Amino acid sequence: MQPISHSEENIMRILWQLKEGVVHDIIEKLPEPKPPYTTVSSIVRLLEKKGFVDHKAYGKTHVYFPAISREQFARNSFSDLMKHYFQGSPKNVVSFIMEEKALKPEEVSELKQLIDSYYPEKP
Repeated sequence: MQPISHSEENIMRILWQLKEGVVHDIIEKLPEPKPPYTTVSSIVRLLEKKGFVDHKAYGKTHVYFPAISREQFARNSFSDLMKHYFQGSPKNVVSFIMEEKALKPEEVSELKQLIDSYYPEKP
């Protein structure tokens, strides 16, 4: 899956929320100052070219919708993050999180319980 820019990801977030829509619907959901119609239209067409978006045509009107789910996108993004920044190692991810002190003690406890539920000790 090709990487996407921050602007493209913002458009995808809106399309996941809308489920489908025309360019004007997307623009309506964007924060001020709103980009020009042509800019948003270009981004949507780029996303379509990359396989993230598809459309239905009704005459000259194109109704766009996500071609991949938010979950698929998250899975691929996390996989890329792991591969490029953590050498594909979950241990490196957890180590980074711990070094950054990004977890509260109760979250560490909850994560331990979660891991134990997936990998119960054998008798």
